[in-house]
Amino acid sequence: MMKNPLGALMQQAQEMQEKFQKAQEELARAEVQGEAGGGLVKVVMNGKREVLRLSIDDSLFKEDDKEILEDLVAAAVNDAVHKVAQLKQEKMSELTGGIQLPGGMNLPF
Repeated sequence: MMKNPLGALMQQAQEMQEKFQKAQEELARAEVQGEAGGGLVKVVMNGKREVLRLSIDDSLFKEDDKEILEDLVAAAVNDAVHKVAQLKQEKMSELTGGIQLPGGMNLPF
């Protein structure tokens, strides 16, 4: 016979909330690097999907390569965005023990 099942459940919920908060803070500080053109364009982004740094190889600074450069920058940003999403998914999987949450359930990330 359990003494206080509601109290135990509330404590578990609080512990889970603290773990989610910690994971959210870790993700916000995490940095991922996206790249395109074989590394000629690199973007460093944090877990909030904010671009922190952009690196463009000098060889791409030619007048006739402007369109290519724009495409590579967009591709590098998209690569970084996908990596942030993957990092968040991995972190959530760690927290939930691989349990799939109901569709549409957005946790604090």
